[in-house]
Amino acid sequence: MGFGQYLTDHMLTIEWGLKDGWGKPEIKELAPMPLSPAIKALHYATSAFEGFKVIKGVDKRSRLFRPEKHMERMRRSADRLCLPATLGVDISTRAILCTILSPVGAYFGPKKAGVSLYADPRFVRAWEGGGGAFKLSSNYAPTLYSQKFVKEKGCQTSLWLYGPEETLTEAGTMNIFVFWINEKGEKELLTPPLSGLILPGVTRESILEITKAWNEFRVVEKNITMLQVLKAVEEKRLLHIFGTGTACVISPVAELCYKNKRYAIPDSDDPDSVPQRILKEYRDIQLAHLGPRVVLVCLNLFINDLIEFQLAVNGPHPWTHPIDQPAR
Repeated sequence: MGFGQYLTDHMLTIEWGLKDGWGKPEIKELAPMPLSPAIKALHYATSAFEGFKVIKGVDKRSRLFRPEKHMERMRRSADRLCLPATLGVDISTRAILCTILSPVGAYFGPKKAGVSLYADPRFVRAWEGGGGAFKLSSNYAPTLYSQKFVKEKGCQTSLWLYGPEETLTEAGTMNIFVFWINEKGEKELLTPPLSGLILPGVTRESILEITKAWNEFRVVEKNITMLQVLKAVEEKRLLHIFGTGTACVISPVAELCYKNKRYAIPDSDDPDSVPQRILKEYRDIQLAHLGPRVVLVCLNLFINDLIEFQLAVNGPHPWTHPIDQPAR
């Protein structure tokens, strides 16, 4: 099936104008959109996007996973671009919100082995004061050259480093986690903090909440340098590295490539390993395997003059939002 190769036959569009505000939502057949060659989105990348999943549970009902988190991130991205902009570099006066749907398979394909990350400080994804914390189209196009370079080196994606200390920020389009034994002998799950350099991932946030609830090891948001990671590898204190995101969910890292040297990372195949345990609990929530942590939350979607979301919480863990009608 691949990822994003096929689209469903309908889409939703809502137009916005500076004078009249939002128009009526319209569901129509999937079709090309007629656009002026002078629109700002083509010239200045005044566009943002968001993606989240609908997953069919064990009870055959389809559920959105934490949609309110994704919609809030979309709002922040739009605010950053001064959306809801003539060819002048100015705030847009018209915009359109378009929703399309696609059945998806595994993000990295059927291969089950962990991914290989290429770390090169010459390539920088984000910088202080920039837009790295927002899901802007302009953040993705500049990474395509480095992605091509990385694949030519036999790796799958980049490990993004930042600054003279070569701080880890993201892995490709994923947030990154490191599980190790720190120098005090404590097991610790680390991920970079939300400093403006990384995207505030919904999967990232969910994993932090899940693992903190376990209360089994330290869960910390702090900067991690490449030197610290390599030192932990050499001292056999590094247990796992994995990337996270809506598309990939959890992607174990099998290898780091840095300065013409390859470093093997312990695998995460054992079902009792931390990455696999996280993935199981995450999937159980998404698939609505009923248990003490899972809650059913009804999502009613009305399309008339506006879109209205109503959430009725029936338990302590409102992460899954069943679409109103059971899936067939």
